[in-house]
Amino acid sequence: MKQRTSYLIMAAALVIGLFIWYKYRQPRFITGETAPDFQVTLADGSTAHLSDTRGKYTLLQFWGSWCGPCRAENPQLVALYNKYHDRGFEIFSVAIEQNPRNWIRAIADDGMIWKYHTMESGDFGGPISSHYNIKSIPTLFLLNPEGKILEVDPMPGELEKILEVR
Repeated sequence: MKQRTSYLIMAAALVIGLFIWYKYRQPRFITGETAPDFQVTLADGSTAHLSDTRGKYTLLQFWGSWCGPCRAENPQLVALYNKYHDRGFEIFSVAIEQNPRNWIRAIADDGMIWKYHTMESGDFGGPISSHYNIKSIPTLFLLNPEGKILEVDPMPGELEKILEVR
């Protein structure tokens, strides 16, 4: 009986621990909330705000040149951008990086032709990733033209369906 109780306590602790770890890794903002604005320096040296994309559906992308899943997703995002940009779709990319050269090379290699590219600390400690509670990448937020979050971490197929009806 004592051994069974120990197993139950250990199982409960494991479940609680996994739940806490899951919640810790979730982005801070959820569907329906307004995405907080921020100001950045873009890859071309100009300054931009997330709010510069208001009036358009915007995909806020957290990614990295070193992230295999991010790089695998980029061609799908490029295709969506090419298809829907003229219909009011924008992408705002925030790279979590250690090496600026790798970042610039990945943008070119992946054909990420949109203008909104910025980079911050590769340890997830940059101001934007910290504010949004980004703990893993890729992380995506789809924003409506008013800047409200429509979806958190939508798959490219889901994005296509959403953008198609807009």
